[in-house]
Amino acid sequence: MAPTPPPQGSSTPTPQGSATPSPSPTLILKPGNAWADAWQRCLTVAPEAFRDDTVLNLWAGTWQADGRAVPATSPVDGSPVAGPPRLDAATAHRAVRASLDQHRAWRHIPLPERRARVSATLDALTEHRELLALLLVWEIGKPWRLARADVDRAIDGVRWYVDGIDTMLEGRTPLPGPVSNIASWNYPMSVLVHALLVQALAGNAVIAKTPTDGGLACLTLASALAAREGVPVTLVSGSGGELSEALVRAPEIGCVSFVGGRDTGARIATAVADLGKRHILEQEGLNTWGIWHHSDWPALTAVIPKLFDYGKQRCTAYPRFVVERSRFADFLAAYLPPVRALRFGHPLAVESPADDLPDLDFGPLINAAKVKELDDQVAEAVDRGAIPLHRGSLADGRFLPGQDTSAYLPPVTLLNPPPSSPLHHAEPFGPVDTIVLVDTEAELLAAMNASNGALVATLATDDPETYARLAPQIRAFKTGHGTPRSRGDRDELFGGFGASWRGAFVGGELLVKAVTEGPDGERLPGNFPDHHLMP
Repeated sequence: MAPTPPPQGSSTPTPQGSATPSPSPTLILKPGNAWADAWQRCLTVAPEAFRDDTVLNLWAGTWQADGRAVPATSPVDGSPVAGPPRLDAATAHRAVRASLDQHRAWRHIPLPERRARVSATLDALTEHRELLALLLVWEIGKPWRLARADVDRAIDGVRWYVDGIDTMLEGRTPLPGPVSNIASWNYPMSVLVHALLVQALAGNAVIAKTPTDGGLACLTLASALAAREGVPVTLVSGSGGELSEALVRAPEIGCVSFVGGRDTGARIATAVADLGKRHILEQEGLNTWGIWHHSDWPALTAVIPKLFDYGKQRCTAYPRFVVERSRFADFLAAYLPPVRALRFGHPLAVESPADDLPDLDFGPLINAAKVKELDDQVAEAVDRGAIPLHRGSLADGRFLPGQDTSAYLPPVTLLNPPPSSPLHHAEPFGPVDTIVLVDTEAELLAAMNASNGALVATLATDDPETYARLAPQIRAFKTGHGTPRSRGDRDELFGGFGASWRGAFVGGELLVKAVTEGPDGERLPGNFPDHHLMP
């Protein structure tokens, strides 16, 4: 009988001196971590919000069995998961009006009581931390380590506000209406739930639209735990086009908070500007890592794997390296080995039941359509002159035998993408790096500012004076000196330059200021149609 071939992606290196490779172990799904296991736990923990094989919408303080459920699949293996119960526009308007009623009552709840309810919510989130993280794995493909970190950052971040909210609210009052939150799928807890709870702590009722592409069950569970403690949360599902009139333009809305792409953000920005409505619009930008007169290559090698966390599906990822041509050979020697060693695959696949879940750099992208989009962009860029420096293979990944791998994209690195390619000027939101070579400081700055504003950037240079001179000319809200920058936690401020941000900046006390009213004539730090004010 012929030997059974090893499963795709589970190959192991040939030991030195061995004539043939050792057979790779067959991976299994770690027991107790199937989607069915997670769903059953949701039904047990929050039966008011989960029913049979569907989730409910939350509005008017009640879980509502309305909306039209649409099919959804997990990016992990293409298997079915709960789909969003989409509301129509009329029902969304009713939900917004009900949230205004909640807001008018909540804003008069004394701060100690609001703090107690938010603190109780954090305790409940902590109790169910593992389940929230497991839902993130199945719904948006986060590796276990990063999924737990997303939950922990939400909890720890809000606790920081709970401890310091008295000072932040001095002389400030809640907005006239609830805060409407529309966010992308990649950080349901540390961005969206974090924002909801801080907004509520500041005295506002809060509304959230579940992201279209994932995070539904995780957000539903978190909202159920908050609603039990009396926090005025509204959670609805629906298409952006159908619900935008209610969630963006409705007169009841006191502030619109958006995290997502530039096209949608621009439409929302136009609407809120016309209405003079408070807004926080975090949009994408091409974050760049510059290499200029740099020689600390071990430091670069050490940081490369971190830059691939979650397959670069985050607003502060670094998909573009701008490299001094004379240092290119040294750069490649530092960059390529860690890229070739990246670990990706099924986030819940183990060799034996007792094994810990794997510590992966990334799992799947959000869906197979995104993989095809990036595959097509890479192929087009190469066809037009880009040079492929590295192309990973699915055979390098860790997968279950026979699983659907259509949402997985191995890392790709291209040199000099053509100006006609989206990879030249836009954020890919996937594990695709591009490298641009430059010869002068002017070229360096032009290449680092290719997208008219970014959220973060890094300039790696040995000379502190060179960094001090060039960094202010990089159009990013945060610029690191040889180290990556991130959205930040607790008291670290966050915003963007150019088209990467519109409205009030956030982070630290600025988040509270953004969702409260201060003295007459106050000008908030931010990027507004009539002014740009740095903190």
